[in-house]
Amino acid sequence: MVASIFLVLWQIAPAQDNELARVLRFNSNNTSFPDSARAHGYTYDSTFYSATEHYNDNSVLLIIPRDLNRKDKIDLIFWFHGWNNNIDTAIKFYEIEKQFIASKRNAMLVMAETAKNAPDSYGGKLENPGAFKALVGDIMAQLKDHGIVAQTSEAGNILLAGHSGAYRLIAFILEKGEVPVEEVYLFDALYGQMDKFLSWIRQDKEHHFVNLYTNHGGGTDEMSVKMMHQLSDDSLPFALVEEQSLSSAGVKANRILFVHSAREHNVVINRPDNLELLLEDSFVLKPLSNR
Repeated sequence: MVASIFLVLWQIAPAQDNELARVLRFNSNNTSFPDSARAHGYTYDSTFYSATEHYNDNSVLLIIPRDLNRKDKIDLIFWFHGWNNNIDTAIKFYEIEKQFIASKRNAMLVMAETAKNAPDSYGGKLENPGAFKALVGDIMAQLKDHGIVAQTSEAGNILLAGHSGAYRLIAFILEKGEVPVEEVYLFDALYGQMDKFLSWIRQDKEHHFVNLYTNHGGGTDEMSVKMMHQLSDDSLPFALVEEQSLSSAGVKANRILFVHSAREHNVVINRPDNLELLLEDSFVLKPLSNR
């Protein structure tokens, strides 16, 4: 079962333009919701979550470094939040924007809304064939319409990262998104769909998979051990390290990396800034070149 984390976050200010990055927010018909499977809401643990409040937001948030090279293919880093969050709470509480900017990667950060403030891993329309490809197309169209990238620009490398319940959506994108994905980072999120992650790992020897897990996630430890056993059976090399030993060298040296953390489920993303470290040591992302 996915660990249920309730965050009481009041007066969260939306991400805004700053000296290091520009912020673009738009709506896309190719995000998770609205979706027919949640058209009448959803009940979990005897609590009802209405479609209007929790399954009706199709916002997409882009964080665009001001020093981005806008002429080449545009690399996209997708972050998907877990239960009882939304794109605005997640980007602030877990310091996703801060870590992305600090990594100084020549890429854009994408936050697409999923189940909003609800204990739900269902990925909505993005679980359908080609839906993720359509979302990437919407992102590139918005960037061109706002004059942020050249009209000839295309999406480049794709990286998927997420926390907790985001595992399901990421797995379905790997299987049905119809867009190549180069890297996947899971933060205490391996609750299931192991076959989809293994299939993606086997597809290309360059695919980079990092799974950080705890003993407090409600099953991510058991699933991680199970996946490591399967990788061993398949003769696929991987490494397992403790979080306190996680280093740039270790990330760069291992295509498949498991990281065990003694911390709690909801605090494994930042402080120390593990997302920043992984982005800095990405197999495909390049550093920004100051103009």
